[in-house]
Amino acid sequence: MKFLRLLRHLATTRWSTRRHFTPQVRQAIGQAVQECESRHEGEIRFVVETALDLPELWHDLPSRQRALQLFGLLGVWDTEHNNGVLIYVLLADRVVEIVADRGIAARIAPAEWQAVCRQMEHHYREGRFSEGSVVGVLGVGALLGRHFPGSRGGGQELPDQPVLL
Repeated sequence: MKFLRLLRHLATTRWSTRRHFTPQVRQAIGQAVQECESRHEGEIRFVVETALDLPELWHDLPSRQRALQLFGLLGVWDTEHNNGVLIYVLLADRVVEIVADRGIAARIAPAEWQAVCRQMEHHYREGRFSEGSVVGVLGVGALLGRHFPGSRGGGQELPDQPVLL
């Protein structure tokens, strides 16, 4: 299993990420984030990582652990009201992880986040990267809107445009 994962990560290139997440797809994601954030108190950050590096693969770094690392590195945890959510896509594994800050995680069950992840992964397996990404952002937005309704008083804290790593 470890060997197959290594091969997948070596074969997945930045070119393939840019082919699936074109400027139009990234724009659609950014617009969905902006639209969602206008209806609730949360902050959403969308990150797509092509593949893990060899040391991470050698130590069999789980996608969840990598998402937690990026949650910290990108400052998603550093919002004024602890209301940041990271949507992390690891393209080589075709896996999605959602990490929510403590202000949000305490009120939304992990099963609800997982349902959004599985829905996105289903679209990605079918090659529908734009639809899967927007569905994921809207799903996270719906959860945030249900538990944290209202408009942001603190303004824009995290960028709306997705990050490609």
